[in-house]
Parts: sequence; C-alpha cells; structure tokens
Amino acid sequence: IIEDPCFRENWLKLYAQGRSRAIADVYAANIDPCHRDFLLQFQVAANLVVPILVQQQLWGLLIVHQCCRPRQWQEWERDLLLQLGNQVGIAIQQSELYHHVRLLNASLSMQVQERTAQLKKALSFEALLKRITDKVRDSLDEEMILHKVVQELGTGLGISICDTGLYDLEQGISVIQHEYAMPGIPSRCASVIVMNDYPAMYNQLFQGQPVHFCWRMTPPAVSAKPEQPGSGANKLTADQPQQTLREITQPFSVLACPLKDDQGLLGDLWLYRASQEPFEEMEIRLVEQVANQCAIAIRQARLYQAARCQVKELEHLNELKDNFLSSVSHELRTPMANVKMSSQMLEISLRQLGLLDDPKLNHIQRYCQILKDECQRELKLINDLLDLSRLDAGMEPLLLSRIHLSDWVAHVAEPFIERTHTQQQHLVIDIPPDLPVILTDASYLSRILGELLNNACKYTPPNGTIQITVKEAPSAHLSIIILNTGVEIDVAEQERVFERFYRIPSNDPWKHEGTGLGLALVKKLVEQLSGSIGMTSSNHQVTFTVTLPVTAIG
Repeated sequence: IIEDPCFRENWLKLYAQGRSRAIADVYAANIDPCHRDFLLQFQVAANLVVPILVQQQLWGLLIVHQCCRPRQWQEWERDLLLQLGNQVGIAIQQSELYHHVRLLNASLSMQVQERTAQLKKALSFEALLKRITDKVRDSLDEEMILHKVVQELGTGLGISICDTGLYDLEQGISVIQHEYAMPGIPSRCASVIVMNDYPAMYNQLFQGQPVHFCWRMTPPAVSAKPEQPGSGANKLTADQPQQTLREITQPFSVLACPLKDDQGLLGDLWLYRASQEPFEEMEIRLVEQVANQCAIAIRQARLYQAARCQVKELEHLNELKDNFLSSVSHELRTPMANVKMSSQMLEISLRQLGLLDDPKLNHIQRYCQILKDECQRELKLINDLLDLSRLDAGMEPLLLSRIHLSDWVAHVAEPFIERTHTQQQHLVIDIPPDLPVILTDASYLSRILGELLNNACKYTPPNGTIQITVKEAPSAHLSIIILNTGVEIDVAEQERVFERFYRIPSNDPWKHEGTGLGLALVKKLVEQLSGSIGMTSSNHQVTFTVTLPVTAIG
C-alpha cells in the first residue's frame, strides 16, 4: 500500500470529476513539496495521470512514470492514456457485473436447492401423514393405533424418542402407553406422570396448544431446567418443573402435542430429539395433524369397543330371555295340559247333568267354550316358544323326504277349505302338475304352509281371495306364494313382521287374536330348510313368498 499524503487533500475531487494531470518535470512543476518528495522517492522525473471511472465513480488511477529525466508529454499520449483509462473502467465495470451475476446465480442456486429440499421434505411429510392416517383409519384397535403412530413418527422424523400418553383427568395423571426409543435409551413405557409436577406444560396442553422447548440435564446438585428454543417455540409461563422428563444426559429438544377432538382431551404425543436444535415449523404442523388424526381414530376405536360391549350384553340378555322363556314354557306346559284336561272333564260332567243343553243356562256353555279356547291359545303359545327354542339351539335334525308339491299342497290346504267357506272367503290353488320333486322336511314345510294360511284366513275379509301358487325359481329352487286380498301393510311395518312378539299396530288385537310368534317361527323354519322368505304388500294385497331349494342343503 502506497500512501501519498497530498493526494486526498488536493486531487481526489479533481480526479473524481474526470480531470487528468501531466507533470513534465518534477523539479519545475508547480506542485506541493510533499507530493514532489513522494514522487522523488520513487525516482519519478515526470508522470502522466488519468482517472479510471466506473459508473461516474472514481475507481482508481492509470499512471505513466518517466524516470531519469523530464519528459514533455504529447497530446496523443494523453489521449491514448485517457482511452486506456476508459477501457479499463469499462472492463472493471463488466468484471464487477460478471461477479455480481455469479453471486446472484450462486444465491439463486442456493435458494433453488433450499426450496427443492423444502418441497422434498414437504412431500415426504405428506406421504408420512397419509401413511399414518391410512393405518390408524383402518384400525379399530386403540393399542394398535398408538403403536403405529409412535413407530411411524419415530422412524419418519429420525428422532430419538416418541411416546404417547393417555390421560386420567380424575386422578390427574398421564400413563405412557406406547413408545419408540433409539437403542440405549431407557424405556418409560407404562410410567405414570403426575400432571401437577409439570404445571406449565400441562396447562398449555389442556388449552389445546403444543409445547416446544429445549431440555438439558444439569449436575445432580442442580435441577433440570427447560430452556426456550429458537423461533417457533411456545413459551412456558408457569414455574419450571423440578423433575426430569427423561434420563438422558445430552441436551435434547422436546415437542408435545395434545390428542384432542371435539369431545375433549384424550392424551398427548411427545417427541424428543437429542440436540438443541428446535423442531421446524413444518415438523410441528405435521405432528399436530398426526395428533388430530390419532385422537379421531382413538375415539372411533373406543366407540367401536363400546358398541361391541353393548352388542355382547344385548346378546347375553337375549340369551337370558330365551332361556327364561324356554324354562317358563316347560314349566307351564304341564299345568296347562292339566287345565285343558280338567276343562274337558268339566264339560263332560256338565253335559251329563244336562246343564249344557238347557237353553236357560246358555251362559254356562259360553263359559266352557271360553275356557277351552283360552287353554288352546295358551298351549299354542307355549308350543311355539318351545319350538323356537329348539330351532335356536339346533337340537332337531331334519327328517328329509321327497315330496310332490302338486298333490301335497292340496292335502295340507284341505282343512282350510271349510274354514274359508265359512268365512265367505275364496281359496284358489294354482299348482302346475309337472313340478320337480323336492327333498325337504315334510313336517317343517307343513308347519310353514299352515301358519301362512292361518294368517291369510285370519286377516282376509269376507269375499276376499286367498291364493296358493307354486312355481319354479332360478338355481334349482321352488317358490311357494301365499297371497290374500283386502288388507295392506305399511312399508315401515313390513320389515318387522318377522320379529318375535311383533303385532301390526294398525290391526285391532281384540278382533284378531295372536301371539306375534307365528311369522317368527315360520322364518326360522324356512331358514332351517336353507330357504328364504319375503313379504310384499300393495294394492290391498299381502304376498308371502317362500323359496326353497329342490334338494335340501341342511
């Protein structure tokens, strides 16, 4: 570095204005003594100086020295040096522009790399979130949900520890249910955390906000203190806890997110990174989204388990009811048989005394008839209950035989011919003679047809029609169709007619007596024969269709 003490004071402004200077003889020139001494120490006898300007700013000087003797500078020499100075200024400007462009390119390349890395990380986090969401959504096992969440977050984010705790708010504790931990880190699975020991952190979690801080273990004489991380950290407002969260000697960053849904707080999700670098905003958002999905999945799993428990309880209650009805039916069957036999003996005795034939004592005959009818009704109820119990238990094997329905249906329907005639109803039987022989249980099929015809006779008004039709159905099946006119069942009630003890509320129970077990028994008998039964009703008609396989399966 060469310093001229007179340069700044006398010539800096002039050179900045584009002025040049020519000295032909250092000794004869009108210059400051300090400048003459400065030139003489370099043995300069004459010199020519032109400025180098870059964008109208003085960048430097282009100097030509003449040593040993003075020199009279020619005008062309001055012009040449000025041109050289201008070219140097242009070259310097281009060099600076090139350098600036390179810096911009380097900065832009760095920004592109950083943005690409951010996009890759965002895509990676999005894939991780989707993978976790798919796994927890497909599971209704709470333990499996928590296990998958901590494992996926631990491996996906490359952290040291990830655990999840479930709250018992009544006792004020959190129990660590599942954890992911790097080798060598002590496990705290199944540990119980008292929330009052960490009031600052849990108060923030109870408000639905994540907690983010740095933690370091101090020597044993001093308690562990959480330190605030860098940007993006949530500050703790309460006193810092005096207990250690983890037995880790090196500093680590901690992120805790609440497991919360619209119904309340379920637990929390904790992540530990063995460094003082805080979690990034993108990581915090990812963990919050995972925590929300986890809370929803846990709530669904608990609802599912509660529903399963209710179903099991209902099944148990239904079993108890069936057992009770079966036991009561067995206990009532013998007394009712005795009552029926006694009523028959009473009728015989009264008839022998001539009391039933006396017109003045008609009420006695009416009382006897009521006693006989009610005994028969109660015995039918008991028998139906016992039959349903046996069918539910699968105690009776099928007694299969081959049946020609063209003849057999007419035989079963024969008792109803007189009944329909008495009730002024029309019974129509339409059965093709060339139907295939069916292999089934004749007693079951007779009971099915009898119950359906009994129902049809009961609810068909005078001048109504009852029609029995048999026809072939696809896949080697036969359909037996019982149709009666004059009545119609609402769509809402059609789905319930096969339920036990269900009676259609639109019908008068005193006009049509019944227990509500007939159709339930029919449905059970049809299922025992590997068939199906359905009911439709429209245009003041009710149609029951029984479909049975030609060859019995069960």
